[in-house]
Amino acid sequence: MRIFTRVLGAATALIMLSGTAIAQSPFDSPIKARQALMQLYSFNIGQLAGMAKGEVPYDAKVASAAANNLKLAASIDQSAMWPPGSDNSAMADKTSALPDLWSAFPKVVEAQKMLVTATDGIVAMAGKDLASLQGAIGAVGRSCGSCHKSFRAEKK
Repeated sequence: MRIFTRVLGAATALIMLSGTAIAQSPFDSPIKARQALMQLYSFNIGQLAGMAKGEVPYDAKVASAAANNLKLAASIDQSAMWPPGSDNSAMADKTSALPDLWSAFPKVVEAQKMLVTATDGIVAMAGKDLASLQGAIGAVGRSCGSCHKSFRAEKK
């Protein structure tokens, strides 16, 4: 019985220590979610920008799909992805979000509205022809930049 008690005690200690070692911040999940959303934005914008810049051949079907994907991604309710405190002041290794984002949140909401409006425009134009795509993509870039320039730390 003594051996069983010692083994049980040792197992319990290992479980407790391993739980401590893998403890996560309450912000890990929201940060991962918003980074995943930004990856979706980037992937779809990349396809559209590649065509607009002439780096890849224009394809109306691919352009329309990317624009529609971008619109869907922009329409996701992100409120749970941005809890106060999930910025780079304490978590610089996990996020580039600056603390000012939360003190200027109305500006962030306005930028999100700009993105939705810009995606409406690109959805309407992306599948028409290259010139229409080129005319619509600038608004998408400006809407993204309105947040990134003010609320994202520069990459090192």
